[in-house]
Amino acid sequence: MAKSVDKMYSKLVSKILFPMHEKIKGHRTVQCLKQLEKTQWETVEQIKKRQLQRLHILLKEAELHSPYYRDVFVAANLDANNIRSLEILSTLPFLDKKLIRENFEGIKHRHAKNLIAYRTGGSTGEPLHLLVSKMRIAHDVAAKWRATRWWRVDMGDKELVLWGSGIECQRQGWLRNMRDKLMRSYLIPAKNLSSQEMDKIINFIKDYKPKMLFGYPSILGYIGKYSQQTNQPLNKLGIKVAFVTSEVLDDALKQTIQKAFGCVVANGYGGRDAGFIAHSCPMGNMHITAEDIIVEIIDENGKVVPPGHLGEVVVTHLASHGFPFIRYRTGDLAIYDESPCACHRGLPILKDIIGRKSDLIYAFNGAAVHRAEIVKPITAFKKIERFQFVQKTLQSSILKIKGEVLDKIEVSKLTADLKILLGQELDLKIDYVDDLLFEKSGKYKFVISELYQ
Repeated sequence: MAKSVDKMYSKLVSKILFPMHEKIKGHRTVQCLKQLEKTQWETVEQIKKRQLQRLHILLKEAELHSPYYRDVFVAANLDANNIRSLEILSTLPFLDKKLIRENFEGIKHRHAKNLIAYRTGGSTGEPLHLLVSKMRIAHDVAAKWRATRWWRVDMGDKELVLWGSGIECQRQGWLRNMRDKLMRSYLIPAKNLSSQEMDKIINFIKDYKPKMLFGYPSILGYIGKYSQQTNQPLNKLGIKVAFVTSEVLDDALKQTIQKAFGCVVANGYGGRDAGFIAHSCPMGNMHITAEDIIVEIIDENGKVVPPGHLGEVVVTHLASHGFPFIRYRTGDLAIYDESPCACHRGLPILKDIIGRKSDLIYAFNGAAVHRAEIVKPITAFKKIERFQFVQKTLQSSILKIKGEVLDKIEVSKLTADLKILLGQELDLKIDYVDDLLFEKSGKYKFVISELYQ
């Protein structure tokens, strides 16, 4: 009886309450979702054709109504009425945070109404302020909704959000709390994770029994590991999926979350600035929201690289008419792939999303080493509860450890394994600390390189 009531309420939310909520806010989210759930099954070429049609509209509007882009098009000798292929994007300059700050009013659509002010969390040093239209919000929400449904959960199913970013936590007024209660989405601020705080969170999870979790992987992994260490199991509560985002998800962290909560882990990639870029499907591939976002991968010289090559992610958001995001540099590194997925969706794939340059570690000979390779030998030691690996120079690194002290044999083994990755010249210093703090944004970085900061 309780299960049938639960399913009925979930349907009430997904079919009536949430669509009504979006309609009241002036968002065409439901219409966008219906379209996206059809177009995901189209071929790569069909999706590219859609992209070209929408790119033409975006560039034409930017040329007519954005003073900044009108000047850009003149300088590039581009006529927005004469768009014949997606490759035309490569003739335009990149957009970045500095340019947005310097040309904020000029980028904005002159006749756009009801634009909403957004800002990023500032994890790169300084928050970015931007404007988004209701149309863009609707497209991003619909893309996230579609990806949620890939995992057999839906709006209205019990959701627990464990979030560290001050932006979401500060915006939780009584009206939002009431809305979230109706939608059965519960937000818990998770920045100061003391033992007492984690005990409270674990008890709440046991009582609430959510079907899905949402949060930074570092936070979910930390709480999950603590629940196992303190014999407070959470793996038999019926949680179906843990949605993670905003940080690089390595295999070790993914396995920790899966084991602790007894569910699959689904990774999302995007941000307040760039939009909902990609999300993993049950087959394990990160599908780009290609109907709304064009992704280019560029090398260090700003040249577009072919599929299969690592480079910086550059996005053009096709629903960003009110405040055009055209060739926006994310600073993240990934690989673009058009290989078919076993899920049969025609959406292209992003592989090996490494994160920013500061997330890469460099060997003594200059070779880049994926952060996941650094994590593996460290997490092999059960004595290590938490850690942070900080590369100071090509030769010198510090490993901060919260946990038991490693003996001489263990230190020797760990150092040897890291030298295999980073070179025999590695000078490794180990510091034992009482705690390792999360960043102001609520994120936690396990691996940091100070070489390119």
